[in-house]
Amino acid sequence: MSERKVLIFIAWCIFAILIYALWQGRVVNTTVLIQAGHVGREKGNTGSICNGLVESKWNDRVARRVEDILKKKGIDVTRVGAKIPVVNTVIAVAIHFDGAAHECATGASIGHDGSAESKRLAKSWRQEYGKFFPFKWHKDNFTPNLRHYYGFSKVSASKGFLVLELGEITCKKQTDWLEPRLGEVANRIANFIIKELKK
Repeated sequence: MSERKVLIFIAWCIFAILIYALWQGRVVNTTVLIQAGHVGREKGNTGSICNGLVESKWNDRVARRVEDILKKKGIDVTRVGAKIPVVNTVIAVAIHFDGAAHECATGASIGHDGSAESKRLAKSWRQEYGKFFPFKWHKDNFTPNLRHYYGFSKVSASKGFLVLELGEITCKKQTDWLEPRLGEVANRIANFIIKELKK
């Protein structure tokens, strides 16, 4: 390879690195951020797997359905996987199903950053989902690990950012009930978001 070709190749590599760096540092402005938990993650915390059920697949399925419903209503939506960019939004929701070492030890729960907006949003979601989900609930949770993993530090959500644990994927009783109702779970999340945006 000639010296000129090597220099052109190096220039293109530098250009590609700069474009990638700019893309990584971009700020996304959207009305609703939907995160499909664990999606795209190949190592580390990849989500629960039990009896052939894969949490990240359920998360992705529900997140895509929520996105479709909101877009059909003309709402600006950004859907991401485990990697969250810097985002300015009105409402952010992370979709998850819980896992436990001991079967049926958990159920639904809500993680949030403790802000007044998120607390109010969490209370509204609990009232909404509690009418539908017939299994146990846990107290709202927020820990330093939750902040780091779910990207609370990267997302500015004027009405709140919630991490929704929608049921326990390691509990057969819950998954038998949930699996045929995943579409309805997505509908409830989407309708909840639509209602909250109008407030």
